[in-house]
Amino acid sequence: MAVSATVIGALLGLGTQMYSNALRKLPYMRHPWEHLLGMGLGAVFVNQLVNWDAQLQKDLDQMLEKAKAANERRYFDDDD
Repeated sequence: MAVSATVIGALLGLGTQMYSNALRKLPYMRHPWEHLLGMGLGAVFVNQLVNWDAQLQKDLDQMLEKAKAANERRYFDDDD
């Protein structure tokens, strides 16, 4: 998953830079270092997005387990 996220991010960064050059009617590969910078930032962004999504899912699972346990204590405990 990490390789595909990195490739997708790099393509996103490259596409953003090329689109920016096209909008300004500049040559696509003007200042190649900007393309490398865009690819690097895109790769970092998408990898962080994947990590954030995994952490969010873990936190959600923990919250649902706590809510389930609280509901079971509330409705199924025989403390009467």
